[in-house]
Amino acid sequence: MYIVQVHITVEEDAVQAFRIATIENAKNSVKEPGVARFDVIQQQDDPTRFVLIEVYKDEEAAVEHKKTEHYKKWRDMVEDMMADSRYSIKYHNIFPPDDGNW
Repeated sequence: MYIVQVHITVEEDAVQAFRIATIENAKNSVKEPGVARFDVIQQQDDPTRFVLIEVYKDEEAAVEHKKTEHYKKWRDMVEDMMADSRYSIKYHNIFPPDDGNW
């Protein structure tokens, strides 16, 4: 598995719009054959901070994800909502096993 955490801080007045757009993107992303999980989480003590936890079957699936229309629509829609540039951290899976329950 290839895991990406995307850290995003949005403008305070854009939180609800960002949530709606990001949930829509996540719903479409989990339909992709190379996506094992696509979680959207929001920080409890600062609702302007989000993390997307994207679990792909391999690195190529992550590349393919960025070619989809729903990703491009999300990227363009939320660009002006961000308070800072988003950044990502990439991980390799340790546990559960890749063939486990994702």
